[in-house]
Amino acid sequence: MTTTEALSPGRVSRGAMAILGSTLLMLAVAPASARGDDLPVHRVTYTVTADQPVQLDVYYRDVDPPTWADYSHNPYQFSPRDEASIGPGQSWVREVSLVNPDQWAMVAASIGSSPAGVTVRCELAVDGAVVASGDGPNGALCSLRHW
Repeated sequence: MTTTEALSPGRVSRGAMAILGSTLLMLAVAPASARGDDLPVHRVTYTVTADQPVQLDVYYRDVDPPTWADYSHNPYQFSPRDEASIGPGQSWVREVSLVNPDQWAMVAASIGSSPAGVTVRCELAVDGAVVASGDGPNGALCSLRHW
């Protein structure tokens, strides 16, 4: 067989098939680090408090979306909601792991119908250091990114 025959469409030598098969197998079982999964993971802690007993809806980011397009197509897929009863001495706290907290770390708490004078507070810590806080009469938002 000539080189031209071996490279013509519809005709592949056994040796070429073996090399192609080996290459595909190597790609399929490549370690995660070859795909960029070896980025450092940060411990993100969300805390929500209130100065009076209150029922809240708390949305938070618990995973890094693969792309901005994936996130914007369905943000609630990446933002679970908890219902929380909080008040003095009773906080809502959640710890998650994120690769890019500057982009994705976020907690938002809101009161459906609040009693007058309730202040809701949130705090966002990355690797043990508080990096954002907020408060408000009907809810609070903590994020490193301006949404």
